[in-house]
Amino acid sequence: MELSIPPRVTGRAFDRLREISTDGGGNYLRIAVEGGGCSGFQYEMKLETAAADDDLVIENDGTGVLIDPVSLPFLANAEIDFTDELIGARFVVNNPNATSSCGCGTSFSM
Repeated sequence: MELSIPPRVTGRAFDRLREISTDGGGNYLRIAVEGGGCSGFQYEMKLETAAADDDLVIENDGTGVLIDPVSLPFLANAEIDFTDELIGARFVVNNPNATSSCGCGTSFSM
């Protein structure tokens, strides 16, 4: 699996990350792909205050998204967004590499 186009982050995601970071949660959102979940892989998201040396850092106005080199190929061409719907507000990954996903959208298979 080769990275053709790095993931992109929407303005809504950066806006929400800026709101969260003013509460002291951290300036970066780390997105990692790990084995598990009902479909084989799952996304892990957490706030961090600094990037690792080998992270891909996608920055915008003092905030950023961090992706480690192991997770990066799984996120090629993906879009990282923030949704605020009746069922809840959350960061989401729209991943064209996923061949199927679970009903809640947190796990996927390739």
